Amino acid sequence: MPEDRDRRRRPPPGGRWFWVALVILAVINLLLSNALLSPAPRIRISYTEFLAQVDAGNVVSVVGTGETIQGTLAEPISDPQNPQVTSTEFETVRPAFAEDDLLARLIDAGVTVNAEDPDRPPPLWQQVVFGFGPTLLLVWLWLMLFRRAGSALGPLAGLGRSQARRYEASGKRTTFDDVAGIDEAEAELVEIVDFLKNPEKYTRLGGRIPKGVLLSGPPGTGKTLLARAVAGEAGVPFFSISASEFVEMVVGVGASRVRDLFKTAKENAPSIIFIDELDAIGRERGGSMSIGGHDEREQTLNQILTEMDGFTGREGVVVIAATNRPEILDRALLRPGRFDRHVVVNPPDLKGRRAILEVHTRDKPLAPDVDLDAVAAATPGMVGADLANLCNEAALIAARRDRSTITMEDFYDALEKVVLGAERRIMMSPEERRRTAYHESGHALLGMLQPGADPVRKVSIVPRGRALGVTLQSPEADRYSYSEEYLRGKIIGMLGGRAAEEIVFGDVSTGAENDMVQATQLARSMVGRWGMSEVVGPVTVFDDRMVDAFGRPLVSEKTMEIVDDEVRRLVDECYEAARKQLTEHRDRLEALAAALLERETLDEEEAYRVAGLPRS
Repeated sequence: MPEDRDRRRRPPPGGRWFWVALVILAVINLLLSNALLSPAPRIRISYTEFLAQVDAGNVVSVVGTGETIQGTLAEPISDPQNPQVTSTEFETVRPAFAEDDLLARLIDAGVTVNAEDPDRPPPLWQQVVFGFGPTLLLVWLWLMLFRRAGSALGPLAGLGRSQARRYEASGKRTTFDDVAGIDEAEAELVEIVDFLKNPEKYTRLGGRIPKGVLLSGPPGTGKTLLARAVAGEAGVPFFSISASEFVEMVVGVGASRVRDLFKTAKENAPSIIFIDELDAIGRERGGSMSIGGHDEREQTLNQILTEMDGFTGREGVVVIAATNRPEILDRALLRPGRFDRHVVVNPPDLKGRRAILEVHTRDKPLAPDVDLDAVAAATPGMVGADLANLCNEAALIAARRDRSTITMEDFYDALEKVVLGAERRIMMSPEERRRTAYHESGHALLGMLQPGADPVRKVSIVPRGRALGVTLQSPEADRYSYSEEYLRGKIIGMLGGRAAEEIVFGDVSTGAENDMVQATQLARSMVGRWGMSEVVGPVTVFDDRMVDAFGRPLVSEKTMEIVDDEVRRLVDECYEAARKQLTEHRDRLEALAAALLERETLDEEEAYRVAGLPRS
């Protein structure tokens, strides 16, 4: 093919740099050799000065070649042409008309007369060591630098090679038994495994396996684990690489690595190529991140598109990619013939979290009181990575307490540490402690009063993480959509701490900073994303897919002003509602604050009992 012929004629990557480096090394070697092997410089003096030095007894030795006399002095003298330069090595010329008995004069002065040339070349071993030693040392240093950078030969062979890591089917394999809580996504990939094991089952009927599978979903849901399980079940080589590893400073390296990766996968077929974080190179071309035309990232993307188009479906190579942001991917990647199958990996539900906890505790000794159903119910919204971390923290806490098994108390303490943050040993002044108690009581009381709000699970004025106190609320069951009333109630609860401070102390503190950030973000989403404003209407303003070349929303400044006004109105209304409810229930607020100052932490049952409210 013409493309193959062009590729063969093209010089290998780094070839030009090799010759440049070779010339530089040759020049350096020449300079060092001259410096190390050249004889010491001599000053040139007159014959008269030479005789004067002989008479003064300053000449140690001489050697004569024709009329030229070279020698060494006991004490250095100045160069007549350059008085600033002194040396003990000298050279002079005996005039042809001189009839003095120089040899006798030198012998009388005790000068050693040599027959050997003082500027004779050094021995062969010195010529070899000092002539080639610097070059060999520089070559060795050069190779070491590039080997440490990830390639033994640097630009000669490493830049264009794929950085993918290969996992063989032998040894400890990841299988579908290690994957839990994402049954729907797992079922989508069973067919891929069956094809890699029995390709003739599909090809004899004219079927074609999907060339690519795109896994999308929030971070930590198990996309990479799922891809490795497919390779483990199929028993084929698994080539894993992050998309960012394709792109280098040198133009063309990314495309070269893509070619090398796909070539290696075809040579080891059947096999699986897994590309993590595909959005690093798969962004839509011509968008806000591609100003300036054709860049290295786009070259890499174009090469991936070309390689996937080159599949006939019979090579036995399947490309699996994972991303957290499928909405920004180039449409050419998502069309049939490239990533044919799109699998959404969602956060697990209650049943899925229970199954994930079983996987991560199967090699941990659990006490009889451990109820994984209760742990799963207390962790709504957590994904597989969060639950794995929770189990690990519980094991660490149990080990710190010198226990032989992990108890339910360890799990609850680990959950508090993961969700709320680690306890901080700081000393708060009585006034600051009292203000924190009213602040958290305001959050908790509004969480109990708002209809449909998530139940209050724990209230504490023990400093955790960056907070001086925490109020934990979590839903009874998993939620997948939220009503406007529920979201307004969340904003009211977020502003409850600031409202309580203003009611009790007559001013506010910086402790409500994070509350205001969260309340403002939620209000902006309600107005600009979900159409929960009568003034703005059912219009989406904030969306990653609706931006210009500079990343700005595709709306007018007037619309943005209206959105800002509506956000301010919504937050003000919620804040007034918070103040009103806390004022009406001031006695409950005082009771909660007093209990917190006395016990520091209230669990769910104690908090509702102290507030005098039923647990709905």
